[in-house]
Amino acid sequence: MSLDALRDAIPDYAKDIRLNLGTLASETSLSDQQKYGTFLASALATGEPTVIRAIAAWTEDKLSPEAATAAKSAAAIMAMNNVYYRATHLMHSEDYKSMPARLRMNVIGSPGVDKLDFELWSLAVSAINGCGMCLDSHEKVVRKGGLAADQVQTAIRIAAVVNAAAAILQSEASLS
Repeated sequence: MSLDALRDAIPDYAKDIRLNLGTLASETSLSDQQKYGTFLASALATGEPTVIRAIAAWTEDKLSPEAATAAKSAAAIMAMNNVYYRATHLMHSEDYKSMPARLRMNVIGSPGVDKLDFELWSLAVSAINGCGMCLDSHEKVVRKGGLAADQVQTAIRIAAVVNAAAAILQSEASLS
């Protein structure tokens, strides 16, 4: 399945999502690696098979194998970190905020691609997973690394639209 096929699978009542996918696919504020990696990491974060397959196929010739693996790694590590850090942030006890996580996160230090790109992908996944602490942490790193607010916003927009596409397809599958 291609991105066009994914867009065609979105029903008319969600035409805005279909249009936004097309607009974001041609976005130029991010490098190609940043953009396509954000799409792939976001798709993986949704867990929706049709979206994952479509975006993985669409990005296959646009990302190096190392970048595709790093996007997958961003989705994987943030699946863990977003739960952990969101929980410690939401809990009222201060005890947990000062305790080390004691979870392996080696990929963050050595992602196999430019660290700035990996951090951007982690930020997008954190938006989907709803972890404010992780959003703040990754946003600080990418801004310090030279990305502008509009570039961060683009990554969040990609995450939002990919997540909406996944939610729509899941809902439609439930109605069938």
